[in-house]
Amino acid sequence: MRKLLLIGCLCLLPGLAQAEDETLEHGTLNPEEMSLNTVMQKALRGEVDMVTCAQGYFITKSGRHAMARQLFERCAEAGYTGAMTWMAQLDDNGLGAPENPEAAAAWDRRAAEAGDPVGQFNYGLDLMRGRGVAQDMALGRSYVDQAAAAGLQVAKRLQDAGYDLDEVTPDADNWKYQVLF
Repeated sequence: MRKLLLIGCLCLLPGLAQAEDETLEHGTLNPEEMSLNTVMQKALRGEVDMVTCAQGYFITKSGRHAMARQLFERCAEAGYTGAMTWMAQLDDNGLGAPENPEAAAAWDRRAAEAGDPVGQFNYGLDLMRGRGVAQDMALGRSYVDQAAAAGLQVAKRLQDAGYDLDEVTPDADNWKYQVLF
C-alpha cells in the first residue's frame, strides 16, 4: 500500500512542476487583491485613487496609524483633500508620529485652499484657537463662513452659536486648545 502511494505521489510531481511553470509564465493565479497589503503596495508605487485612499480610514480605525500616515501622505500629495484632513488629524493627535500642531494646521490650510469645506472649517478653527498657527479670529471666522456657505452643517452650527468654540469642542479636548502664552 505504501509503495502504491509513493508511486502515485511520484507520478504527480511532473504535473505539479508544470503547474508551477505555468504560474510563473502566466502570472499569479490568485493574486492578493483586496487586502491592506495590496493597498499599501499600490500607494507606495504611487498608484493612488479615491478607493485606495478611502482604505486609509479602515487602516486608521484599526489602530495602524503609521501605515495610515504612509497612505494618506501619498494620497494628499496626489491632491486628495480628504487625505489632507486625515493627515491633519493624525498630526494634531500624535497618531503614528509625535503630535505636531504646526503640521496639522499646514495640512488643514492646504485642504482649505483646495476648496475642501472640512479643510476650511478645520483651518478656521486652527486660526481661531491659535493652534499650530498665529491666532487670527477674523480670518478664522472667514474660513468657517466659507465652509458654512458650502453646506457644512457643523460650520453652520458654529456660526449660529456666535463662533463660540465650546459649541464644537468636546470638554475633554479643552486642555489641548489652551493658549499658553
